[in-house]
Amino acid sequence: MRRLIIQLFVLLCVALPTWAADQFVTFEPQSGAVCLTDLKGDIVCDPKDWKGVHLAVDNLKKDLVKVTGREDFPIVVGTLGKSAQIDRLARKKVIDAAELRGKHEKFLITMNKNQLVIAGSDKRGTIYGVYELCKQIGVSPWYDWADVPVMKQEKVYVKQGVFTDGEPAVKYRGIFLNDEAPCLTGWRDANYGPVFNHEFYARVFELVLRLKGNFMWPAMWGSAFYMDDPLNLQTADDMGVCMGTSHHEPMARAQQEWTRDRSHGAWNYDTNKEVLDKFWKGGVERMKNTDDVVTVGMRGNGDEPMGEHADVELLERIVNSQRKLIEEATGKSAKETPQVWALYKEVQEYYEKGMTVPDDVILLLCDDNWGNVRVLPELEWNKGTGAFSKRHPGGYGMYYHVDYVGGPRNTKFQNVSQIQRIWEQMQLTYSYGVDKLWILNVGDLKPMEFPIDFWFKMAWNPAQFNASNLMDYTEDFCREQMGEACAKEAARILNLQCKYAHRRTPELLDTRTFNLQTGEWAERVKEYDLLEREATILREKVPVAYRDTYNELVYFPVRVFANLYNMYYAQALNRYYAERKDLRANECADKVEFCFRRAQELVDEYNHKIAGGKWNHMMDEIYIGYRSWNNPRQNTMPAVQRVEESEAVQNQEIVFEPKKMIAVLEADEFAEKKDARDGGKIAEGAKWQVMPGFGVWKAGVALMPYTNSTEGASITYAFNTKEEHAEVQATVILAPNFPFNDGRGHRLMILLDGKEVQTLNVNEASRYVRDGYRDQNYNWETTRMNTQRVKLPAIVAGEHQLTLCPLDPGIVIERVVIE
Repeated sequence: MRRLIIQLFVLLCVALPTWAADQFVTFEPQSGAVCLTDLKGDIVCDPKDWKGVHLAVDNLKKDLVKVTGREDFPIVVGTLGKSAQIDRLARKKVIDAAELRGKHEKFLITMNKNQLVIAGSDKRGTIYGVYELCKQIGVSPWYDWADVPVMKQEKVYVKQGVFTDGEPAVKYRGIFLNDEAPCLTGWRDANYGPVFNHEFYARVFELVLRLKGNFMWPAMWGSAFYMDDPLNLQTADDMGVCMGTSHHEPMARAQQEWTRDRSHGAWNYDTNKEVLDKFWKGGVERMKNTDDVVTVGMRGNGDEPMGEHADVELLERIVNSQRKLIEEATGKSAKETPQVWALYKEVQEYYEKGMTVPDDVILLLCDDNWGNVRVLPELEWNKGTGAFSKRHPGGYGMYYHVDYVGGPRNTKFQNVSQIQRIWEQMQLTYSYGVDKLWILNVGDLKPMEFPIDFWFKMAWNPAQFNASNLMDYTEDFCREQMGEACAKEAARILNLQCKYAHRRTPELLDTRTFNLQTGEWAERVKEYDLLEREATILREKVPVAYRDTYNELVYFPVRVFANLYNMYYAQALNRYYAERKDLRANECADKVEFCFRRAQELVDEYNHKIAGGKWNHMMDEIYIGYRSWNNPRQNTMPAVQRVEESEAVQNQEIVFEPKKMIAVLEADEFAEKKDARDGGKIAEGAKWQVMPGFGVWKAGVALMPYTNSTEGASITYAFNTKEEHAEVQATVILAPNFPFNDGRGHRLMILLDGKEVQTLNVNEASRYVRDGYRDQNYNWETTRMNTQRVKLPAIVAGEHQLTLCPLDPGIVIERVVIE
């Protein structure tokens, strides 16, 4: 079955153009559609149904009032087996019980004469059905967290038929609130007091459920979800969200629960086993009657490696002990309690050395904290058994980041992740059978609305997305949040903002980021200045009701980045002119000071004016003046130099010296491409796919799906030179990727005019070190590029062809430069 899924993956990507259930609600009459607003009745929900279903129905009533002004509609909501009304309708064949029985989180929505029916296979299936109706009548899941207005509708129609969104492809789909100081904690303090309490989490849980998520790791910087407010656990369970604890917080215990009590002693299993066992058992006893997922394993206290004493044998002993504690606490076999073991940072190394993991435990694989998947399961198809061999029975998950605290610099202030890159890495992940748990580190939640929305949609059904429809999704996202009139232009600006921000994080940006004298700095600033002008023009066209949403999702990030780029560019010019005793250094110093003041003004506007100051403190992040991996205590203005008139020399124009290039070829500007031959080890040959807008430059090109053979595939770039060159270099710019294929690396053969020049292993040098992966030649976290340079033979004047042949799947080409 899994092989069939993978073989059909590309076909399904083309066949499914939408990212939700089919539209069954309209606001204009259609043939056969029932006018719901012409009907009156009660919203019926069996008292014996899940509490989470009743809570969702309460929200449905509120949403109906927002849209229509009333809540008295004939709607039946219920879970098969928990609702007498739904069971009765199943017996009458109004709904097909076979479509729900035994299904995971599935809903059916249909009109039964003049009654709307929402039926679910289980608690969350019913909840998702309710929130699907809310969304289709015009209430965005982001109505609260992004201030999306709800438009009044005079008439609401429901089409005839049975509507569903099927079952989710990934079992657990969630987010991790992390690195939450000073922004989210500051906002929390102002609105809820000194702890993340159940009222705060109820707002987050509602968002997760409206986005069809079901899982969360709670905030943990100085916080303890279960301890800080005992109602947190009950609220999650009542509403229908499965909780877990982060990768370094085992057994349903927050790190803070240990550190707050100094009598616990050392976080060391060799020397403090009895205390740790008691501590861990208490955590499981507390959550044993919920759907929560227990994290097993152990890392050092405070998200650190355990130290020199740690080894495979010790970790195996710890997990075996934890599973006995789970059995003692629950009175059930350990395999009946969902568990996950995160192979984060150094723990992956232990696994690669042969660490044994119990068969029922989910293995949580991880990216490198910067959106690059580190390792994936083996992909060996056994024709005899009809299954993948050497695979862990408990399945696999993926822990992915759009926020990170750590080297080389924190990534916290703004979203710097492209959905094109998230899609490319997660379709790779899913195609390798990683489908049990996806968890996204989202920092403060705001301002990560866009990638969060995409994450949940992709986790529900990865096959609905492909390389060509990601801009369609972006337009739909903007349409849902900002209205029809400006959706297309808002999507274009949002897409470019994510692309430009992806090149370099605010925390990494400084005067040396781009080359001043080649004109690179000027070009980057020109791009951002244009984008800010376009965003400003669009803002005047955005209907007033949507202005706050537009400011939060589009306008603020564009302006704050444009200002930051102008500030560091002015500093680069200031240094250049000051070295030459040019008085223009003073004008540039003034510009730096102006931009630094404006940075605070933009933050103040977000915190105090947008949505009437609703999000005060959400933009308190320190992002200017980094000197090490962690943020300084406050934003610090970049240093400037001034030139005294008495020492000034005659002004000299800056001379740009662009690099001498024979050709600069974008990835999609190929002259010829050949798809892989059929008959590979796993499935048919992979085919070249263009990913518009991917990466640092214009587009990305790759052979997909990554599970298929690349044998015989090639892509050719043509270039012309007017003269002979004795020394020529080809620079092939690739997207960063790690040797997820058992560490063998990815090979790329390069030919010039049909003759092989060299076969590269583009990431064999990537090896594990203490804080993750590093490439020995280039810092991928900084540049977001894997740059490969190859010396070419001497060439004569005329036409030439450079051909690239990926010998392994997973290589994404972004640009080819001949110099």
